[in-house]
Amino acid sequence: MPTAKKLPSGSWRCQVYSHTEEILQEDGTIKKKRIYKSFTCDDPTAKGRRKAEQMAADWAADKERLPKSSMTVKEAVRRYIEAKKGVLSPSTVLGYESLEKTCIPLIGDISLDSLTQDRVQTWIGKISVTRSAKTVKNAHALLTSSISMFYPDLHLHTKLPQKEQPDLYIPTDQDIQKLLEYVKGKELEIAIYLAAFGPMRRGEICALKSTDIDGNTVIVNKSMVLTPDKTWKIKQPKTYASYRKIVYPDFVIERIQGIEGRVVKCTPNQLTRRFQRAIQFSGLPHFRFHDLRHYSASFMHAIGIPDSYIMERGGWQTDNVMKTVYRHTLNDRVKEMNRKVNAEFNTLCNTKCNTK
Repeated sequence: MPTAKKLPSGSWRCQVYSHTEEILQEDGTIKKKRIYKSFTCDDPTAKGRRKAEQMAADWAADKERLPKSSMTVKEAVRRYIEAKKGVLSPSTVLGYESLEKTCIPLIGDISLDSLTQDRVQTWIGKISVTRSAKTVKNAHALLTSSISMFYPDLHLHTKLPQKEQPDLYIPTDQDIQKLLEYVKGKELEIAIYLAAFGPMRRGEICALKSTDIDGNTVIVNKSMVLTPDKTWKIKQPKTYASYRKIVYPDFVIERIQGIEGRVVKCTPNQLTRRFQRAIQFSGLPHFRFHDLRHYSASFMHAIGIPDSYIMERGGWQTDNVMKTVYRHTLNDRVKEMNRKVNAEFNTLCNTKCNTK
């Protein structure tokens, strides 16, 4: 029987295990979290303690007796999303609802008590044909979290496709200079400054107000996000690491001075479209607005800035972005070494040929 603990208020609280959820992190990894149901009694006496413990025990017993056969996978997923709307970020809810429409239907009509590891593995195989490894991983996380909430007795050990190593392009100094020349004097120039020399994210840039700037310091404390009802709203950042202060160079602050209200007056999607047009018409290799953040991290890494500072300045919660920078730097070094080696071989061959 679960044991109650006394709270500072004098009340008794008893927690009992409910289920385990797979939480999708910002970097794409999955973190398992145990979820508990709480029962509280305001009576500070031993009687209150026993009441809290009895409520918890009754709930646990009822939970074991709940009929599961009538609930299908799609019903469980829908109820899970509805239950989590108040605690998940709008972008995560949108992502889950997209997976609910595109991936879940292939397994949605199966009842929870008929669901097996083989059926889930077959489902993974089907959706892997047309979708990326990341999408498949996210769909599986949604499924397992829904199952854990309504049918915790089923434990899955599914083999998921390996994540592809993306062919990333990190802009060069010359790319950034050429891009800035093309957008000079436009609002897009400000957004590029904030991303490449911060670095800030799209949503953070679109939510930034003139009141968030103090001297050369930009205070990042909100982001513009797309809600499930397809409207843009300014909300608090999703992770603690995103709250930060960035001290920008003078030329960036001078470009912003005099602007009142929102510094960049567009939505993240509008910003992306403007950026892609600028890339196209300036003749630059294709890269994303988000890659400006990778450029910033790469630049700081190249001049010897410690990883911990780069992560703090960029609002990165994990070191995955630094691994991307290292891989890119290593690839560049390999290309340079290949060039030097082949140049020496060519010189050697030409010298021998000329002496014959």
